[in-house]
Amino acid sequence: MKVSVILLAASAAMLLPRQAAANEPVSTGDTAAGPRPLMKYLADELAYSMEHLVAPDGTRPYYISYTVYDEHTAVLSATLGAIDRDYRTIERNLNIDLRVGDYTLDNTHQLRGGGASHASGSGNIPLALTDDTDSIGYALWYHTDRIFKRAVKRLTRIKTNLKVKVEEEDPSDDFSRQEPTVFYEPPAVFALDREAWVDRLRRISAVARDFPLIYGSSVTIGTYAGTRFIVTSEGTRLQTAQTRYRITLTAGTKAHDGMDLSQSFDFNAATLSTLPDDAEITAAFRRVIEQVLALRSAPLAEPYIGPAILRNRASGVFFHEIFGHRIEGHRQKDVTEGQTFKKKINRRVLPDFISVYDDPTITRLHDIDLRGHYLYDDEGAKAGRVTLVDSGVLETFLMSRSPIEGFPRSNGHGRRQSGRAVVSRQANLIVESTKQAPFDRLRGLLIKECNRQGKPYGLLFEDISGGFTTTSRRGPQSFKVLPIVVYRVYPDGRPDELIRGVDIVGTPLTCFERIIHTGDDPAVFNGSCGAESGWVPVAAVSPSVLVSTIEIEKRVRSQNRPPILDPPPMSADAP
Repeated sequence: MKVSVILLAASAAMLLPRQAAANEPVSTGDTAAGPRPLMKYLADELAYSMEHLVAPDGTRPYYISYTVYDEHTAVLSATLGAIDRDYRTIERNLNIDLRVGDYTLDNTHQLRGGGASHASGSGNIPLALTDDTDSIGYALWYHTDRIFKRAVKRLTRIKTNLKVKVEEEDPSDDFSRQEPTVFYEPPAVFALDREAWVDRLRRISAVARDFPLIYGSSVTIGTYAGTRFIVTSEGTRLQTAQTRYRITLTAGTKAHDGMDLSQSFDFNAATLSTLPDDAEITAAFRRVIEQVLALRSAPLAEPYIGPAILRNRASGVFFHEIFGHRIEGHRQKDVTEGQTFKKKINRRVLPDFISVYDDPTITRLHDIDLRGHYLYDDEGAKAGRVTLVDSGVLETFLMSRSPIEGFPRSNGHGRRQSGRAVVSRQANLIVESTKQAPFDRLRGLLIKECNRQGKPYGLLFEDISGGFTTTSRRGPQSFKVLPIVVYRVYPDGRPDELIRGVDIVGTPLTCFERIIHTGDDPAVFNGSCGAESGWVPVAAVSPSVLVSTIEIEKRVRSQNRPPILDPPPMSADAP
């Protein structure tokens, strides 16, 4: 009953909106360096809320952060020589992170037992696309008030929860203190010559007209230009910008046994100038089509356990999914997580010839732009290189401002998709090895391992599209990785045989123990990773790895037959 009274009292707290001054600055829209007028207005409103926002019981916020994501996106896509998608969006969204209590215990603390255990983000709060002070002021006033009330209620629940639950495994504070940072970049500029790209996409996508067994294909360019504004009650002032460009090539067909087959390939760049030319894109599109058609006639894989090579890009995805997610800091504190590596600091978790680090500040590697690049994370912490594993020994975790036992501070890995709550995430995960061999020798070691184990063949995973891993205690501590190009490698000298319908499965600790050698051929995999804090751009870099044992299982497949009729003839006037 006492709790109910406190909750009702908290819901009565409200601030009146601050009156805007007649001379409030308005954005001029130029791209010069220095803070935009929006930064000043956010700072003024934040200071007003910190001074005056108070619940009837005296509770005040001890921390407020306003983050605005000003994002321009566009997608152009063509199929068989014709544009089938053409859209552009402009959004400006406010995210509010507000904490009541103190750095030791606040409203973001995990609730144990039933219901939502974690504090959610504020969601995306739309703001005026222009710096209209009245519109923005009312949004800040109303939503700060709403989120403050919710925070006070949740802190009351947390204090009650602590009294009735067993002692916590990790008594660390809920939020780390941080020196404020001030940094301004010019806003991102959206730049895409639409008419030129319409012509290019039509011409390149028309290549698929020559392949009637390709039932679906596309050539797409996606563009992103985003400016992020962060203002915190601690004094942080950040204005950062980022542009990303991605060309995606896809093709798909259906095998006679009903299995749907698809392939894709991406070019990723931070600027338009580093995108490939038409000849390179067209050649890559043809390779995607030819690979899909080769898979159509390839035999189905059978369940198998034996030695394998994961080619460099495939190995990068492998490490990201199986290792990277398990060393994200918040998973070591969450009582619902499996905490695979929590007690393994200063202990060997990988072979002694492998080291791993994550460095968001790296922009390019091997002439490829890395999608995981940033200078400051979504909590305003400065990014930097974090050595995770040194010669096989685990040294630290990827940290946001949520401390864990033994690691009280952020190392710049608090990330989120706009609208979500920040958690620790990967950025540019890089695997290095001191036990390297040219790929031909690595392939010879695979054959030698097949002979040693008496296996009829080994496996070569040329490419992987992605995967997923279970880290929760409520499920098995396992992973599934989704290869798209897999070969059988025969010790008796027969040509490698392409197979289809393969999924890699296993458990992480066992899998890492089975890495026996690596190549000297590191390569980049760029992608987007989805987790609790939404989708964020990432990169993984790794050499090829040889494992003594890997397990594959059959992939689920459709039971529908291919199309009954032949495809319609294509006209001769392709673009």
